Amino acid sequence: MGGTRGRKSAPAGGRSRRRAGGKPGGLTRRGRIVAWTAGIGAVCVLGAGGAGAWIYNDLDSNIHGAHLDGKLGEDRPENISPGSRNILVVGSDSRSGANARYGGMEGGTMHSDTLMVLHIPANRKWAAVVSLPRDSWVRIPACDKGNGTTSKVHHFKINEAFSLGGSSGEVADAAACTIKTIEANTGLRIDNFMSVEFQGFKGMVNALGGIEVCPEQAIHDKKAHLDLEAGCQTIRDEKALGYVRARYSVGDGSDTGRIGRQQEFMSALAEKAKSKITDAGALYKLLQSLTKSLTTDDDLAGVKPLTGLASELKGVPEDRLTFLTVPSYPREADVPTDKANVVWQYPQAATVFTALAKDREIDKKSLEADAKDPLYASAVHVRVLNGSDTGGKAAAVAERLREAGFTVTGTGNAPHTGRTTVTYPPGLADRAAVLASQVPGAHAVEDAAAPAGEVTLVAGTELDVDDLR
Repeated sequence: MGGTRGRKSAPAGGRSRRRAGGKPGGLTRRGRIVAWTAGIGAVCVLGAGGAGAWIYNDLDSNIHGAHLDGKLGEDRPENISPGSRNILVVGSDSRSGANARYGGMEGGTMHSDTLMVLHIPANRKWAAVVSLPRDSWVRIPACDKGNGTTSKVHHFKINEAFSLGGSSGEVADAAACTIKTIEANTGLRIDNFMSVEFQGFKGMVNALGGIEVCPEQAIHDKKAHLDLEAGCQTIRDEKALGYVRARYSVGDGSDTGRIGRQQEFMSALAEKAKSKITDAGALYKLLQSLTKSLTTDDDLAGVKPLTGLASELKGVPEDRLTFLTVPSYPREADVPTDKANVVWQYPQAATVFTALAKDREIDKKSLEADAKDPLYASAVHVRVLNGSDTGGKAAAVAERLREAGFTVTGTGNAPHTGRTTVTYPPGLADRAAVLASQVPGAHAVEDAAAPAGEVTLVAGTELDVDDLR
């Protein structure tokens, strides 16, 4: 049967071989993972410089702890792989004070410009860093806004969760809403949290005397307040902040492209930090700026736990560190009026989340090959039947599927069943896989007698509508 496969998504992340802006060189994958988990990077640099004894207490007191107890609720995914850890890393960008000129969302000044999940397996023999595009269109659960009010469940960009929860200015509330959102949309249990404020990043750049970038074309970005000529040059202060914020005037204008540039810039920063290891003054300023910008959950709030985490990462073989971005495609393919957001590409996104939940190493080459030709949700025609005793369940499931971009052809009833199933006629296995990957517990089965041109979902008694991705 025919269907619409549309424009291809950008490559799913990966290691760049160029320094910030295009200069050959750069860090190894281990260097990049250390750079992006900034608090860990500080401890590693500190240990390598042998300066830990005399500034340990000073740096330790700089790190802020976010008290998340009681803020995440009881309805959370289980960690089905004991010993593994999922650490949420947020590059936060406050829009208060001097930063207000960069603009912000209505209802708050706290923003998450970078979202990543660092997965450390139980055997500590590999690791994965999965970036979540900030423009990902997802379901935002009800969140305590920290001001005595609670937000309603709705769909929006994933980075709104940080701003929404942080309406009162408390990082703990911002982190809680972000964790709840990621857990609800991925099924992953987040064990730890780490936020690095971009103002501290600017201090790190300045402590190192600036970072060299080599843009191949001039960058004039009004939103990032950046005017940069082409060619190699050393930047610092607001130009450094503008460079990592810039998006629409660089490359293809996508958030995925910005993720890559930020990784390159942080690689260059970490490389220069290594060159300053014997410069006590520069090193101290660097670590001060970095630790002052770092907020973690209580379990990671201190030099000692971060040192332990760094030690775990340092033991991972270089070729077993995987960097990728959740496969996605423009939401415009499902909703023509939305030209600003992306949706996660299924079943490939589910492959990533399931692998991490089960503590399995991701085959990046296979994932990227499979993601080259996305099947849009709107190309999947679904008939929803209620196989439970709950009245209105088919209609509720159908509404959720429409929100996810699927084309719902109708609803009805089916014989009572506890099991949720997806059936499809010959030739629609790919569409059934897209649907089944977003319905927890669903099993896709080919049925020669199934209606032509559509996939049938029978919602069993065990299906919780709120668990639909």
